[in-house]
Amino acid sequence: MSKTRTGPGRIILWVIVLAIAAVAAAIWFNRASIQGYAEVGTSYAARVGCSCRFVSDRSLEDCRKDRLAGMELVSLSDDPEARSVTARFPLVTSTTATYREGYGCVLEKWEG
Repeated sequence: MSKTRTGPGRIILWVIVLAIAAVAAAIWFNRASIQGYAEVGTSYAARVGCSCRFVSDRSLEDCRKDRLAGMELVSLSDDPEARSVTARFPLVTSTTATYREGYGCVLEKWEG
């Protein structure tokens, strides 16, 4: 006789597999909108973060306090020598804004 998994354990396993498949399908079919929202969000965060950091001369930690609701997944890092701030949306995209005298903070050129 071979032992097979039956009962509640097997049902839980199938529920987990179906949930993972549903999440993967949602991401696959919505990847264009996720990418678009991520690019807009990182562009906004980089531009505002750069202005806060290099125009207002505040610390990056102080600038993070000004983050809008819904932007929790976007992280900021600065490069004081290049006078730039990079915003990242994990595993999707990142955007950099650089301070230029006379122009303020300018976004990097978008690819695409």
